[in-house]
Amino acid sequence: MHAFDVLGDPVRRRILELLADGEQTSGAVTATIRAEFGITQPAVSQHLRVLRDNGFATVRPEGARRLYAVDDTALRQVDEWLAPFRRFWAPHLAAMATEVARGKRLRRLATTPTDSGAHDD
Repeated sequence: MHAFDVLGDPVRRRILELLADGEQTSGAVTATIRAEFGITQPAVSQHLRVLRDNGFATVRPEGARRLYAVDDTALRQVDEWLAPFRRFWAPHLAAMATEVARGKRLRRLATTPTDSGAHDD
């Protein structure tokens, strides 16, 4: 399965978002996905398997639990594929960062009391 086919599914993207926050038990992932998407536990397990089989997630047993985490192997491949396209959005993001910084500076200056030069001694 191609990486973008894996990432094209909203359930799998959400699972990766959950795993990006840190290692999660399969039960915790299943509970969140079932609540948000209304799918069955076997369906969640299938999505976890697709992520695992395609290099997006790892699993390790810990007693009776299975702990899932992000595997960056496939994500690095996606990042490499996207590299030639970054030129289309990187300048816009840099410009936006400049505007955000400018706005923060202006707000800070607007809330900083000015020194009138008069001092009580």
